[in-house]
Parts: sequence; structure tokens; C-alpha cells
Amino acid sequence: MHPSIYPIIGIVIVIVFWIILAYNRLVRLRQRAKEAWADIDVQLKRRYDLIPNLLETVKGYAQHEKDVFDNVTRARASAVNAKTVNEQAQAENNLSQTLKSLFAVVENYPELKASQNFIALQQELADTENKIQAARRFYNTNVRDLNIRIESFPDNLMARLFKFNQMDLFELADAAERQAPKVSF
Repeated sequence: MHPSIYPIIGIVIVIVFWIILAYNRLVRLRQRAKEAWADIDVQLKRRYDLIPNLLETVKGYAQHEKDVFDNVTRARASAVNAKTVNEQAQAENNLSQTLKSLFAVVENYPELKASQNFIALQQELADTENKIQAARRFYNTNVRDLNIRIESFPDNLMARLFKFNQMDLFELADAAERQAPKVSF
């Protein structure tokens, strides 16, 4: 073997190692983002499970508020059936708005606000909203890191070669909706 071939072999080895490292880094980031989405999904399911109990509790006191109950039920169904991150964000925004209207109705029923069952459900919902917010931040951080890698040179070459795609952030629609539903006792 001619001595001038050694630098070429060395360069090829470095390139192969770089490809392996870049690919594995992208896989790791994609998996972290998927795991983070699973965390959001768990918290959203917890929220969806609380809503029927909340509705039943409020219905016992405010039976003539059928439109509000129907809107919350439809918004919950829409959120449960959302397929993409953007659809989920829109559905969650809508659900948050309908929950705000439900809590506005509750303000008219002092005996409901004093109900131990309702208070417990409100506390559980508030805790769930906080967990959703934390999971959303964790997801968005992981997606941001993945998207930066996919866009940055030279990793963007590997991303294109191995068909890594950017993921969507889980964002709220506007500033008014960036707050958790107000829960008062």
C-alpha cells in the first residue's frame, strides 16, 4: 500500500464516524421529542378524564346551562380526536376557552363553589393544567433542539440524507389563551 493512501483512509474514517455520530444525535433528539409528546399526551388524557366528572358535578347545580355543557363536551371530543400537534394545539385552545365559560357559570352558584367534590375537582384540574404546561415546555425544548440540528450545517446534510423532518412546536394561539383557566374557590 502506498504511503499517500493513509491520509485518504484517515479522512474516510473521520467522515464515516462523523456520519454515525450525526445520525445518532438526530435519532436521540427525535426520540426525546417523541417522549416529550407522550408526556403531554398523558397529561391531556388526565385532563380529559377529569372533565366529565367536573361537568356532572356542575350539572347537579346548574341544570339549565345546557349550552355550556354541550360546548365543553364537543371541545373535549375534538381535543381527544386531534391527530397532529397543530390540531391538538387548536383543540386545546378551544377546550380552555369552553372551560373558562364553565367556570364563569360556576360563579353564579355559591353552593356549588362550596361543594367539597367540586373543590377537589378544581384542585385536580389546576394541578393537571400546571403539569400540562410543564410537559409543553419540555416538549417544545426538545423539538427546538431537534429543529436546530436539522437546520444547522453540517447536520442538515445528514438530516436530508436520512429524511429527518422538523417537528411542530406545541404553541397556544394567542396571549389571552396562554393562561390556565382561572380556578377560584
